[in-house]
Amino acid sequence: MLSRAVLRRTVLGRAVPSLLLGAALLGTAPAVPAAHADEVRDGQQAVLRTLGLPQAWRISRGEGVTVAVLDSGVDPGHRDLAGSVTEGKDFTAGANPPGTEPLRLHGTYMASLIAGHGHGEGGRDGVIGVAPRARVLSVRVILEDEEAGFQEFNTAERFENVVARGIRYAVDQGADVINMSISKELATREERAAIRYAISKGVVLVAAAGNDGEGRRRGHAPYSYPAAFPGVVSVAATDRGLRRASFSNANPSVLVAAPGVDILGAGPGDEYWVGRGTSQAAALVSGVAALIKAKYPKMTSALVVQALTAGATRRPAGGYDTGTGFGVVNAGRALAEAARIAGHTHTAEGRGVQDPARPLGQAGEPVRMIHRDRDRITFYGGMALAAGLGALASLAAVVLVAVRTRTAI
Repeated sequence: MLSRAVLRRTVLGRAVPSLLLGAALLGTAPAVPAAHADEVRDGQQAVLRTLGLPQAWRISRGEGVTVAVLDSGVDPGHRDLAGSVTEGKDFTAGANPPGTEPLRLHGTYMASLIAGHGHGEGGRDGVIGVAPRARVLSVRVILEDEEAGFQEFNTAERFENVVARGIRYAVDQGADVINMSISKELATREERAAIRYAISKGVVLVAAAGNDGEGRRRGHAPYSYPAAFPGVVSVAATDRGLRRASFSNANPSVLVAAPGVDILGAGPGDEYWVGRGTSQAAALVSGVAALIKAKYPKMTSALVVQALTAGATRRPAGGYDTGTGFGVVNAGRALAEAARIAGHTHTAEGRGVQDPARPLGQAGEPVRMIHRDRDRITFYGGMALAAGLGALASLAAVVLVAVRTRTAI
């Protein structure tokens, strides 16, 4: 079953009851004051500073980059996202009864953290995303808990590989970054192959590490997919003190971390939300990846990931741990690292390279096998050694005769 972040919704001027999205979630946090649009930006300042965005925005704001948001759908009419959203394919079609409109709660929230541009004079009100000039491609691959088809979607076999299909679709539509603030316990071959396909096309994949860390022995939270696939940037969440948030999964798949507690974002219908989860952290890191790709559009996904890790702050003792990975992502430092390595490449070449479009285990061409007969190797090796010793003996004899001849003269 796919799960999502924990959200609390606030509307202009009044509080709204808490909402829980997905299965096995964290529970609600204490009530907070209602957020007005002009209060939202003030509430974002701590996160913006942690990510080093004032410095980063002097270099890049995400121009020309498309971030695919694989989620529950994005409200293109929200004033903080208007004009930046392309509605892509809905891979959940058929789960809801005919005529049911998607709620697009979680997806709108994530998209605003990535590419919200605010509103009002100079865009000074509302949500500002990490890459405010990036475009969002909305790809619907999950349903909200409240939707009528939620149970059908999570149990019907025909929806098993919607994430894999969504990844391939996003790549073919020209996405530069794919955000997956979703999680599931089991992986499929189709998902693995789709991720390989995306990486082969230079697409950066970012996913939430998962919210199952609460109450488990430190360092032993379960793996979550697609975050745990090799090549995907698995993002953990930190609390206000930039320590691993108690709910955030801690395992060796975690690569980096980002703020994930009390994160303000947008909801459908010009609403605003505050919530916690690795979903929010992953969305913020997706925005940083978009900043890098905007400045260095030809940079491979491997180098973008290297810039994210090398530029991280609050590094753990020893340089890495399973709670926050290589540290907390910092956009300004990541862009500086990207500038340093921009001329490098990480590319596999040559015949016989696995076709990324195929699932693992299906080789691109036959592999030539060489059989070695150990008995024959031993026999012929011995003969070669004997011949070599014989040659050395003959050479010694010749040298001796030559010396004697020279002496007689």
